[in-house]
Amino acid sequence: MRRTAVPKANSTVAEGEGSPLTRNPPHAASATPAAFDVVRSTAASRAALGAAVALALLAATLPFWGESSWMREFVEIACYLIFAIMWNLLAGYGGMVSIGQQAFFGFGGYVMLMLGNFAGVNPFIAIPLGALAAALVAVPVSFVAFRLSGGYFAIGTWVIAEVFRLSFANVSAVGGGSGTTLTALRGIEKATRESVTYWMALACVVAAVALVYLFLRSKRGLALLAIRDNEVAAESQGIPVLRMKLAVYVVAAFGAGLAGALYFVGNLRISPDAAFSVNWTAFAIFMVVIGGIGRIEGPLVGALIFWALNKFLSDYGTWYLLGLGLLAIVVTIFFKQGLWGYAQQRWGWSLFPTQRVLVGGMRTSAH
Repeated sequence: MRRTAVPKANSTVAEGEGSPLTRNPPHAASATPAAFDVVRSTAASRAALGAAVALALLAATLPFWGESSWMREFVEIACYLIFAIMWNLLAGYGGMVSIGQQAFFGFGGYVMLMLGNFAGVNPFIAIPLGALAAALVAVPVSFVAFRLSGGYFAIGTWVIAEVFRLSFANVSAVGGGSGTTLTALRGIEKATRESVTYWMALACVVAAVALVYLFLRSKRGLALLAIRDNEVAAESQGIPVLRMKLAVYVVAAFGAGLAGALYFVGNLRISPDAAFSVNWTAFAIFMVVIGGIGRIEGPLVGALIFWALNKFLSDYGTWYLLGLGLLAIVVTIFFKQGLWGYAQQRWGWSLFPTQRVLVGGMRTSAH
């Protein structure tokens, strides 16, 4: 917290005794020095942090008292959430709107499976290795993607994802187009497998939120926002635009690969159509748009809404998808900053504040 003294206001604008411009009325209130507090965290954000820690600790005990179906459901929504958090970092904060992040989601899943089935690596250890492989492959992919911008970048990333899908569909060692099963987990008891998968999913969600939050609070986070708003101006200020964009793209690919590897450990079966489906990115965009793009809380709020709609309306088939689209349109029209963005603008809510604000003002006293 920084405290800045504000000098006493001087009402004199013209010289000359007796002039109304140089003399305060007998009982007028004059400004006295006051202090502005430059703060980042608020009472609400500190309370939210405490509640989040308590909730995470409580959630960690779920395998001891909850049902296995609850854990499987959490793992699935956690994978969507991690994917959405990384897409929000890429598009909401970095300005790179990609509809092809499923390329890294599927790649991470396939690398995990190949390490487990063919190299004898424990699949739980192979999860971060799959994410690392996705991050590494994102580097050469970026050389192609970064040659495009705007809508061409979005379409180009989708085309790249389709290339990944078609490539794995022609690899017979992993089942070709029909896919294959993760056999490396057969020797692990079901209850143990589900518990470990659940704990890893919970840890990955917490790590993803913390990573994005700490990054955005740093100088690099400010640089990323500057690049999003105006690349030319940011570069003129000495910000390494290309290097920053590449770093964010690689981090987002790592997160997508992590979500993919985690998802298919829980699902036990993978296929090109499931791994590289554009639905992964479409649902992530839905969560971010509904919750609020460019806000850490956005994917969290959007994931809760998506989970509720999926749980209670998914049996309606096509009508369920139409409902998702209709809700996205309504929010886009009437709540342009998302539901959390609207709440933040109207009531000042901020659970993960990344910017400093001034608190305080001029104090007045009567004479």
